[in-house]
Amino acid sequence: MAHNLSQKILRDHLVSGKMEPGSEISIRIDQTLTQDATGTMAYLQFEAMGVPRVRTKLSVSYVDHNMLQQDFMNADDHQYLQSVAAKFGIYFSRPGNGICHQVHRERFGVPGETLIGSDSHTPTGGGLGMIAIGAGGLDIALAMGGEAYVISMPKILGVKLVGSLQPWVSGKDIILELLRRLTCKGGINKIIEYHGQGVDTLSIGDRFTITNMGAELGATTSIFPSDKVTKGYLEAQGRGNAWKELSADKDAAYDRVDIRLHIENDARAIAALKEGSAISLTISQPDKSGFVNVEFDGITIDLNKLEPLIAQPHSPDNVIKVSELAKQNIKADQACIGSCTNSSYYDLSIAAHMLKGNSINPNTSFTLTPGSKQVFEMIARNNELADIISSGARILESACGPCIGMGQAPPSGGVTVRSFNRNFEGRTGTMDAKAYLSSPETATATALVGKIADPREVAKDLNIAPLDREEPGKYLINDSMIIPPATDSEKVEIVRGPNIKPIPQFDEMPETIKGKVLLKAGDNISTDHISPAGAKVLPLRSNIPAISEFTFTRIDQEFPKRCREWGGGFVIGGDNYGQGSSREHAALSPRFLGVKAVIVKIFNRIHRANLINFGILPLTFADANDYATIDFADELALENIREQLKAVGQKGQVVLKNLTKNKEIKLSYDLTERQKQILFAGGMLNMAKRSR
Repeated sequence: MAHNLSQKILRDHLVSGKMEPGSEISIRIDQTLTQDATGTMAYLQFEAMGVPRVRTKLSVSYVDHNMLQQDFMNADDHQYLQSVAAKFGIYFSRPGNGICHQVHRERFGVPGETLIGSDSHTPTGGGLGMIAIGAGGLDIALAMGGEAYVISMPKILGVKLVGSLQPWVSGKDIILELLRRLTCKGGINKIIEYHGQGVDTLSIGDRFTITNMGAELGATTSIFPSDKVTKGYLEAQGRGNAWKELSADKDAAYDRVDIRLHIENDARAIAALKEGSAISLTISQPDKSGFVNVEFDGITIDLNKLEPLIAQPHSPDNVIKVSELAKQNIKADQACIGSCTNSSYYDLSIAAHMLKGNSINPNTSFTLTPGSKQVFEMIARNNELADIISSGARILESACGPCIGMGQAPPSGGVTVRSFNRNFEGRTGTMDAKAYLSSPETATATALVGKIADPREVAKDLNIAPLDREEPGKYLINDSMIIPPATDSEKVEIVRGPNIKPIPQFDEMPETIKGKVLLKAGDNISTDHISPAGAKVLPLRSNIPAISEFTFTRIDQEFPKRCREWGGGFVIGGDNYGQGSSREHAALSPRFLGVKAVIVKIFNRIHRANLINFGILPLTFADANDYATIDFADELALENIREQLKAVGQKGQVVLKNLTKNKEIKLSYDLTERQKQILFAGGMLNMAKRSR
């Protein structure tokens, strides 16, 4: 039987379960990664497990998020992370060495291996032919302790690429096109596997950008074959021995997939799928809530026809052609190149190429972030850095920086064009800013003319020739900022600053969950809404009582206070709840504040898993119209909830009583026996402690 690439790798790592879509499987994990915003909590959890040393092939701890050391807290966390890495057998990438996903692909990624990371953009590794999945910190801790990673078997969506990219069009435009067609929820519980002749024409950098931003589709992961392009990249990194050829079998099939879209809210995506690119497309009649079920066997993208695209505020799937937006003469106050999506050597080189001999528009601030020390050193040694500086652009430290609201906030009401991955409201650090997502080519063109601009037109006006998209034949290798673990771990003392607090202890699930509606939120609530990033909040990641005071404050400033006064309760949400970052603090903080259950229309995969891991019951409306029947401050009850969940199998319904309105509604759940036991125990950490 022919298999696609995803099936092959998962089969080789399968520990238990059947590889049937929706069935629970567990897989062996070869590698893990953490970053400092999520890593401190992950390692506190690992310590609590009592395992003396990591049991993976490789684990790496990166420092790339909390780089602004405006007080002791971030510096203390960095010391803690370095000492933990030394003691437990983990490689440590020092501050300044670069963004985790950029460095990991350069120095550690291996085709055919499995990787999970406490960052939602871990699927970047799929550009090398890895099964690389973002997860919560507790899942990473368990994997480091030798536990298999448990997940529902995703469907495999085949995306066929044909043709080749035209000048000034890049991998960023491919993933933006896919977001245009599928929306931010189109990849939930799916692996996106790229195949077809067009794959051969893409550089390794384009592949990494595409798999990285597949996280914005809600995808479990994305993957490319490991081919001669992959081989050339690994050889250029001095790691040719890590390469092996991997691809789908010749006659491999992909799954028929489905997406639940709203006939009005998602009208553009439905129209895009109807354009002919979706294979064997069928669309159901709208239900009484206005949703349709869209099914298809795969997607084809003709790279020859693709042109520069841009995502408008405030969602990565709000995509339009740059040529159309350019007609509106939208003044750009800021443009930025960087993030784990677009901070590679090529991304900085194309910017330098366009900037050479030119100047940034005086009304636009332009920043560039090299993704790693390697990238930074290479553009410095070949004089591209000089061209960047001469143009009036600003160079930032090799870190996540403005992508997570850590500096470089745009002005009030300002427009910023970024080669980043997310443009959620407030993520820039300026609540009323308008953030657009584009390729480095479009961002640079915008910076040069001071308004959102088509790079093809700017290149023509300034007589800039296209740049070859091939990667260098050899990269500069200097691993001095990667510290291997100590050989004598017993002599290592773990350093703990005063901001590092113990993990809170949580009670088991009660027989009846009762409380008021603490918050009723709308659609597309991101983990940024739940637990904000930024320079003020991120340093508190190792202090749950302190960081909990910011929970949901971007929506309702009174939420933490109300939780304390009301003794916890319920959160109600809409469509695509919990999209965005993998940050488990978006589950930990509500749990600390007493949130007992979250009821929504559709959950994002990682956030739902984090809710279960920390003992918060995730439920969905059996009828989406019932969302409208629950109001803020209504008193709700899930009576005999343990018995209700035990009564039937993995999928079923429970009864929610609205005591305020004297009304009952049905809620759906999809929970394996293992997940039920985690919830009953009050969280995965409680359950893990009992099993040891």
